[in-house]
Formats: sequence, C-alpha cells, structure tokens
Amino acid sequence: MTTVKAQYEAYPYPERDPADETRRLVTGSPSHPLEIDHFLFDGCRDWSQPLRILVAGGGTGDGLIQIAALMKQADRACEVTYLDLSSASRKVAEARAAARGLDRITFLTGSLLDAPDLGTFDYIDCCGVLHHLPDPSAGFAALRAALAPGGGMGFMVYAPYGRSGVYPLQAAFGALFEGLAPEDRLSRARALLARLPQGHPFLTNPNLGDHKDSDAGFYDLLLHSQDRAFTVTELLEVMQSTGWALSGFTMPALYDLARLTERPDHLSDPEAMAVAEKLNGTIKTHVGYAVASDAPRGPASGRNRARIPHLKGIDPRALAQAVAQGKHPQLGFGSVTARLVLPKEAAPLIAAIDGRRSLAQIAQVTRTDPISMGATWARIEAELTGWGALLYSSILDRG
Repeated sequence: MTTVKAQYEAYPYPERDPADETRRLVTGSPSHPLEIDHFLFDGCRDWSQPLRILVAGGGTGDGLIQIAALMKQADRACEVTYLDLSSASRKVAEARAAARGLDRITFLTGSLLDAPDLGTFDYIDCCGVLHHLPDPSAGFAALRAALAPGGGMGFMVYAPYGRSGVYPLQAAFGALFEGLAPEDRLSRARALLARLPQGHPFLTNPNLGDHKDSDAGFYDLLLHSQDRAFTVTELLEVMQSTGWALSGFTMPALYDLARLTERPDHLSDPEAMAVAEKLNGTIKTHVGYAVASDAPRGPASGRNRARIPHLKGIDPRALAQAVAQGKHPQLGFGSVTARLVLPKEAAPLIAAIDGRRSLAQIAQVTRTDPISMGATWARIEAELTGWGALLYSSILDRG
C-alpha cells in the first residue's frame, strides 16, 4: 500500500506552478483574514498585534500563500509556521512564497501530531488533512493543544454525500493495484475509470472534478490510501470530544433546514443541520471555524453597530445596482447556486460598504434612520452571511 507520505512525495497536491504567482492569487476558505476575524475574533481583532499562525498540513501552499499574501496587502504583521509531511509539497510551497517575496515563514517537514511541540498559535489552518489521519481525533486533539487562549482554527474535512461514488472506487482500486508504484496505480486507474458503466454513482456525481484537473487531483480523489468522510453529526462529535466547539460554517445556508422545509420544533440545532445535510445531498466538504470548547463563541454580527462589514468576492456597487433594479443576482459555488433576494431599500446600504465604514457610519452617510437601518440590515446580513459573502472585520481600520 502506498503511504500518505509517499503519495504526496510523488504527487504534491494540489498541483501548483510557482510561476503562476505572478498572475493570480488562489483564494478561498478557510484562512481568508476577513473570515478569521469574523468567525474567531468577533470582527474586531487588535490587528496591531502580530497574528501567530500554524498551517498544519500545508501541502503545496494554497492556505499559506493566501493568508500571508493578504496579510501583507493589508500591511498587518504575521508569523507563520508551515508544517507538512511531504518534502516535495514543501518545496512547491517555499517556491511560491519566494515568488511573492513573503517572509516571516518558517517551513518545517513533519506531522501535525507534533504541533504542540511548536508552541501555541492564535490561528491554525488545517485544510484537507484531518480526514487523512489514521486517527483523526488524535489530530484534532494535537491542534487543540497548540491553540493559544482566545484563538481558533479554520478547517476543511470531507463530507460523504457530495462525494457519492468515491469510496467504492477507492476500495476497488486499492484492492486491484496493491503493491504497485504510484505511477502504475495512476495509469491503470485512469484506464479502468474510462470503462466504468455510465450509471456508476461516481460518473453521475456533478460535484466532483479533481480527477479531471491533474494527475495529483486524480490520485488524491480516487487512489488515496487513507481517507474518510464526516457527516456533520460525526464532525461535531469528534470536535466536542477533543476540546473544540464550532464557531460556524463558512456557508451556513447549506446547513439551514428552514431554507429547505419547515423545521420541526423537536429537532435540536445539530439535528436540524444533519437533516439539512441529507436533504441537500451536495455537500462534499465541511468548511468552517472552531474555537476552544471552554470558551465557545459564534461569528460576529451586525447587532454591534461598531462592526465594519466587507463583501467577499462581490463588488458592492454592482450588487447594489442590481438590487436597486429589483433583480435577484445569482451566486455560484461549484455545483451549488443561490439567488439573492433583497429589498430595493437595501441598495444604498450595500453601496456604502467599503471595508472601512462601520455600520453606524453607513447609516450616517446614507441618512438611514435607526429603525429602518435595523430592519433592512438584518435582511442583508441574513441573506449574505448565509452564503459567506458578508463578513465583519477591522483589518483595514487604522483608527
């Protein structure tokens, strides 16, 4: 059997070319600074203090480069430690950081289980790693031990329903290609995949695409030797047992049962999320933020008018114009799409979002009275935070 380390030495994942750093910055969730502030620090972190970051299982560096580059753009200090089993992946990450002139990064080769030996961190990124450990709970526990008081973690773990068809193929390929070198496993699996019946669950699943992108993506998806998925119930249970509490998922709308059907009173919040996950059926990863269970807290909200809103991935003026015209703009997230439904009176408030004005200042510049501001902003917040588009952060506030 090919070990996890051997796999990523042969096929560093995701496949990245450091030369591309001059053309694009790969961004996403978790580990965007706006999300970190929103979910972990009530939208008002003291950014005059350096952010101590651990990238646990950093791979070829997407999370690392994103957070280091965006912190540099915002002129905020951070100290980053990168940790990964694969020296080949580390080499790619180091080259990407060098291409962008990112310093104050310590690169280490090793297991995230050793994270507590490295000190404590205000923020821990662990994206796409915990589900590849022999004992994921040991990984959650190790990262909890490396968390500084008041800090938190951004995570991504696999979810089962959106990955329909993956695990039967992993098991079949594992049995068929036992003992072969990674390159041979890859070529034989590609040939066999092309001969599968058209009705195979994997071929009919529109949520999956890594196998089409690169050799590394194919291997990671279908030939991984150690891979499990968590239902939302299983995820919450392992977090609770290892000292973590969920702050929030980056797209809570996916877990909102009320968006799909009437929610029965007898269901608890975790039970309702579990039912929504089953009804949704398209969630292939759980992406969110966690805090220490002995100091639980949720994301920032507009109830505090001192909070500064940002729109992530959306031009405020373009959105405001569409809303003013009575349109319902569509957002796309892979195979998931959503239409925003906002009242026309929301348009001036949305147009005033610039990442520096607080909600109180937005009300002032738009001459919106407190009652109207409260009612309209509540609708804006409910709609946009549900899809991860509205976040609160003071990162651009210079006081």
